[in-house]
Amino acid sequence: MSRAKTRPQMPDQIGPKQYVFILLDQFTMLCFSSAVEALRIANRMSGKQLYTWTLAGEGGDVAWCSAGIGFKLDCDLPEINRDDTVLVCGGIDVASATSKKMLNWLRREARKGATIGGLCTAGYTLAKAGLLDGKRATIHWENQDSFIEEFEDVTLTKSVFVIDGNRITTAGGTASIDLMLKIIADDHGEDLANLVADQLIYTSIRTDQDTQRLSIPTRIGVRHPKLGQVIRMMEQNIEEPISPATLARDVDMSTRQLERLFRRYLNRSPKRYYMELRLGKARNLLMQTDMSVINVALACGFASPSHFSKCYRAHYATTPYRERGTHGSKPRD
Repeated sequence: MSRAKTRPQMPDQIGPKQYVFILLDQFTMLCFSSAVEALRIANRMSGKQLYTWTLAGEGGDVAWCSAGIGFKLDCDLPEINRDDTVLVCGGIDVASATSKKMLNWLRREARKGATIGGLCTAGYTLAKAGLLDGKRATIHWENQDSFIEEFEDVTLTKSVFVIDGNRITTAGGTASIDLMLKIIADDHGEDLANLVADQLIYTSIRTDQDTQRLSIPTRIGVRHPKLGQVIRMMEQNIEEPISPATLARDVDMSTRQLERLFRRYLNRSPKRYYMELRLGKARNLLMQTDMSVINVALACGFASPSHFSKCYRAHYATTPYRERGTHGSKPRD
């Protein structure tokens, strides 16, 4: 988008567009505040009340974010109008925050044809309500493994945000800014969206074509093309691990050269690095899903629960069963 330096002329409109923010327990403050601030600044820069918003949640009293700060709600789960936009804000342990009451409310309001979105981990809540079946969606990268296992009818992407018809999902954090700038541009033109971005000191606007995680070279701090290629193959083949010999052959190296490459840059063998990736995914699945330990083991490339448990304990100093008992949770009634 090109930057505009003067306030744009706004087209006449019937009235402000209403947003209803549903704050789940332990929601992430950044995903919520980023969205609200973009709307507030759009009103300020246009000189008009283009957007209004309401804060709602179960009980209608106070919603607590993951930083321990309480937000006074305007109301309990409300009756909404078809033209309203509902944005559910999720955060830590979204499964526990997704109650039957919330799911039933979402399904009822969705039948009205309203636009409904999930910010950060709230894509889980929308998917649990069946609102994302047959849709493209995204969710915070930390929740992607468990989401894929649970919701087979949703096409999950790694985009920072996705708008598919009247369903919206974001990856969390500052992705709310990118989403709102897109909406503001669609509603009132790119000039206003650029003014909002300038006010936010937001110099790199992302689109739905941008992915949420850093590139592999940036994440590992190493810019070696063959190393990055091997790690990418590892990440894409967790359930059926590829042997070091095959990985080396695919990047035109010997197994010994691949070993030296990993030792030099990552201070571990390819086998060890691969194992850590698989165990990391296993830990996510244990903490975020109700999958059995056996199925978690199979999903992460372990042929037997006993081998999985042995490797897990060596790495995390606890067993998969104890991990599940400590962190496992189920949705509230």
